[in-house]
Amino acid sequence: MSSPMDISVPNLEGVKISDQNGVPLAPPPASPSNVPHEKFHVSVEVCLKPSSTARPDDVQKAVEQMLEKRSLSYVDGPIPVPNDDPFLMENVHRICICDTDEWVKNHDILLFWQVKPIVHVFQLSEEGPCEELTGDGQLSSFNEWILPAKEFDGMWESLIYESGLKQRLLRYAASALLFTEKGVDPFLVSWNRIILLHGPPGTGKTSLCKALAQKLSIRFSSRYPQCQLIEVNAHSLFSKWFSESGKLVAKLFQKIQEMIEEENNLVFVLIDEVESLAAARKAALSGSEPSDSIRVVNALLTQMDKLKSSPNVIILTTSNITAAIDIAFVDRADIKAYVGPPTLQARYEILRSCLQELIRTGIISNIQGSSQYILSDYVTLKEKLNMHEIQEAQTTFHLCKQLAEAAEACEGLSGRTLRKLPFLAHAELDNPYCCDPNKLLNTMIDTARRERSELPD
Repeated sequence: MSSPMDISVPNLEGVKISDQNGVPLAPPPASPSNVPHEKFHVSVEVCLKPSSTARPDDVQKAVEQMLEKRSLSYVDGPIPVPNDDPFLMENVHRICICDTDEWVKNHDILLFWQVKPIVHVFQLSEEGPCEELTGDGQLSSFNEWILPAKEFDGMWESLIYESGLKQRLLRYAASALLFTEKGVDPFLVSWNRIILLHGPPGTGKTSLCKALAQKLSIRFSSRYPQCQLIEVNAHSLFSKWFSESGKLVAKLFQKIQEMIEEENNLVFVLIDEVESLAAARKAALSGSEPSDSIRVVNALLTQMDKLKSSPNVIILTTSNITAAIDIAFVDRADIKAYVGPPTLQARYEILRSCLQELIRTGIISNIQGSSQYILSDYVTLKEKLNMHEIQEAQTTFHLCKQLAEAAEACEGLSGRTLRKLPFLAHAELDNPYCCDPNKLLNTMIDTARRERSELPD
């Protein structure tokens, strides 16, 4: 991942600026005073150390002052915590620029006078999931996390989808919370704060929901200093004793109501496998299950409708079987996003992130000719393939070409399988302690073909 650069610009007239790959950028304006008044809002996330007791407002001001002093170009990636600032050194674990790809195209870089940085300060909770016991000693039908959670740190960045999906979800949530906060009449403009992600298993729908909740807890921390995630498995709500299911639903939503009574608390409710609702309804209507089951489904939908009046709750849902989702539920969802198998570009980026991690940790032996061991992203690789002269070290360029071949061989595999592929390929090597990158990639291609052949028809 590229790091932001310091750019010294005492006299901008005639200065030529290049990116980290040596590609010339568009010439800057003669001076920042010529820049239009409207600036790009770029998120800067500041993660505090677990030991920090500093006030988030103080850290925010210190980071804003640090950004003002430095002539930064804004690209996604970490900013080094300045050594000459003892307050930040003592309290800040990392500073990261996020989501600049929403504003820039064709590898352009946002320069400091074009940007209004929006600083979000947060501290990760290390408590982990909380599982409550029912009266009979069995685990309840939901888990609970305090957000942002250490368990979900980095999850958002690791999920790679078609362009725009993650930004679309972020923008939706921001609009939903804003409309509620401003008191927009729901009878005139309707929205339910319900998201439905559907698609085949293994595409990361549940992980995306958790990562979205984590990201929103960071972005809205100034308005909602407390955030919680409740994860529900819809299937578990339908106890084999259906008379108990109604009690489970009642207990679940009683818990949620208690949480959202606190105005400064933002609550995310994740309901997995919502197709279970449709299955239970159909079974009850056909007479194959007790009528209690349809009452449970209706009770769940009614309780969800009641949450509409609360401004500080967002419902995230997933389904593996698109056709089986209850129509009454589908109608309630504001966003219905299909999450399918990864495209060729997504497959390349997933595998690239895996290899980059193996290089970072030393699992893959040193790559000659690449001092920083940075593998080209998919768009850059395509551009280089069309160039007559390749300036990059041939070893690294060849490795990226092999990586593209591996991505092509992985067509049809889920993101979950792609993340396991480097491990499975490494386990096939004769000498796992001396891992040549070319050999690993060739083994990955063979492993991918075997995985594809084992897929059900």
